[in-house]
Amino acid sequence: MRTIVYPGTFDPIHCGHIDIAERASKLFDKIVFVIAVNTEKNPLFTPEERIEMILGATNHIGNVEAHSTNGLIAEYARKIEAVALIRGLRHVSDFEFEFQMATMNHHLNPDVSTLLMVTAENFIHLNSTVVKDVARLKGDISKFVPPIVLQKLKDKFHLS
Repeated sequence: MRTIVYPGTFDPIHCGHIDIAERASKLFDKIVFVIAVNTEKNPLFTPEERIEMILGATNHIGNVEAHSTNGLIAEYARKIEAVALIRGLRHVSDFEFEFQMATMNHHLNPDVSTLLMVTAENFIHLNSTVVKDVARLKGDISKFVPPIVLQKLKDKFHLS
């Protein structure tokens, strides 16, 4: 079974993430979202809430799992015998960081490759911070997040 790991904070998952997952799921037997828990970040949602949103947002895909780790993604990939990691690219500016991460992950686990997939043009402007900021300010984000995420953001920000 060919498994790919999709690492990130996913705080929250949005349509750009889902676009990448849908396309990756056609190339691999299983896609595993791995929430990278970073103690230096202050996420809005707990890892458990993010897992719930990921699974709810991707239940139409069928070959998706979601977990969290506070360890190295390369080690997590080794543990589940993944053959690759996938990351989305929105802009050229993303490439330098992703290239650095891919190189380090290869040094940590040479059995795993990193695939960089360009995000669909209609989601190129999205990131989780923008989604949260617009939601907090009562802007319409319904085109950018699935219903489960929209509701969770409304609940978090006490919006009607």
